[in-house]
Amino acid sequence: MSSTADAADFVFLDEKDASRCTLTRDGELLSVLDYRDDGATVAMTRAYTIPTHRGHGYAARVVAGAVADIEARGDRRIDAVCWYVADWFDAHPDKQHLLRRR
Repeated sequence: MSSTADAADFVFLDEKDASRCTLTRDGELLSVLDYRDDGATVAMTRAYTIPTHRGHGYAARVVAGAVADIEARGDRRIDAVCWYVADWFDAHPDKQHLLRRR
């Protein structure tokens, strides 16, 4: 499990055993990104924000954290299965080199 925190007290965790990344603040779960990792490709299957926390960019933050981790490792491609993740990549063309080519 990897974990990073930023100045705003957000904590990003890659919970490999659960195949998900989470974003929390002050111990409260804000957003989740579910994925499947086959060793070559990480299929990002669902980005979800807890309803009471929607509208604050938390899903974008958890996707960005996962993408940054994958980019830093350099050994996987990403399959944007979830519509939100696909839209995130459309908004971040500088990260599209990480996408699996079909």
